[in-house]
Amino acid sequence: MYLLAVLVALLVGLAVGKAWERYKLRDGRWIDRRRLRETPHYMLGLNFLIDNQVDQAIEELTLATSTDTDALEIQMILGNLYRQKGQVGRAINVHQALLQRPDLTTLEQAYVLLCLGLDFRHGGFVDRAIETFHEVLRLDPKNRYALVNLQKLYEEQHQWAEALRVREQVGKIDAGRHPDDRQILGFLRNEIGLEQQRAGHGAAAARTFADAIDADVRTVPAYLNLGDVREQQGNPAGAIEVWERLIAAVPEHAHFALERLERAYRRLGTPHRFADLCRRLIDRDPQGWRARLALARHLASGGQHRAALDQLLDALPHHPHALAIHQQIWEVLAALGFDASLIRRYVELTHEAVFYLDPHICRRCRYRSTEPLWQCPQCHEWNTFVEERLAPAKDTVAAQAIDARL
Repeated sequence: MYLLAVLVALLVGLAVGKAWERYKLRDGRWIDRRRLRETPHYMLGLNFLIDNQVDQAIEELTLATSTDTDALEIQMILGNLYRQKGQVGRAINVHQALLQRPDLTTLEQAYVLLCLGLDFRHGGFVDRAIETFHEVLRLDPKNRYALVNLQKLYEEQHQWAEALRVREQVGKIDAGRHPDDRQILGFLRNEIGLEQQRAGHGAAAARTFADAIDADVRTVPAYLNLGDVREQQGNPAGAIEVWERLIAAVPEHAHFALERLERAYRRLGTPHRFADLCRRLIDRDPQGWRARLALARHLASGGQHRAALDQLLDALPHHPHALAIHQQIWEVLAALGFDASLIRRYVELTHEAVFYLDPHICRRCRYRSTEPLWQCPQCHEWNTFVEERLAPAKDTVAAQAIDARL
């Protein structure tokens, strides 16, 4: 009998919960919350939104709200769509009007404030955006989206210490689940170190760069900058140790340290170490062209032009669009008196190659740059630039033939 009573109570509770989910008391009357979702305008609006047809989505969702002007979620979506269209003032008005409602729950208020903060950020009202995101966090301290947007605002203002503090909060929320947390912490510490270095605080900068590496061993610029500080302090051996550690930790970015290492080895009177290093890198990655280019330059500077040309011609098939390879080849060919047989060999290798000057591209937003950047100036994400390569013409034709057969 007792178990039956418990079962009945559970069923009643479930029914009440479902009814509360569907109905909401507003201004003394019960409102069917599903009624709005069942209108054709609501469904059409969502379909247009999924298809990225913003104007049609706004039109249908506006018609949907005519059945219930108090529909909070639809008003929030409409405000966000206005912002997406660039109508920031209208978006701000919509979201500020929603905040005047007396019946908002704490969570609903936090969500509306989050939308308003995005409006302010999109409109360039930095101080108001920061203030609004802080208000969101007062209501919802673990709102990750508010924290990330706050971090980005501080980054855009080059307030690196504040950005780091916020990102550390994000890391606590993620509890190690987000793979980018350590990487971003490393890059932010590197930026703080650069500020210290520019201010002449070399020792503090060195400690901060070391902290950046401890945060994430793949923070490439921190290795470069820490080595630079040690070299400026008259410690080339210490600089070499850091740059060699970079190559061991992130071998695909070894080329960033090569010029520095060649200079430091020469300063210590051991230039042969640089040639040995380049050959090890080539053995490790036979398709890597940058180590061959660095070795060729090193050999050419020592008068070994024929050996340098061999390295350059070996590098060329792996990246026929690298202008630096071609420039170095012509310098070596000039030193060799423009031997006709060598020029013919070069021309054969470069047949139908395509040249371009912007080989680095952001994986997130496709922003292109002639230089690798650690933070994208368009989407502001960290460490997203990769070297874009075009396949040699013969490889492209072969791949197309294979695709056709499949």
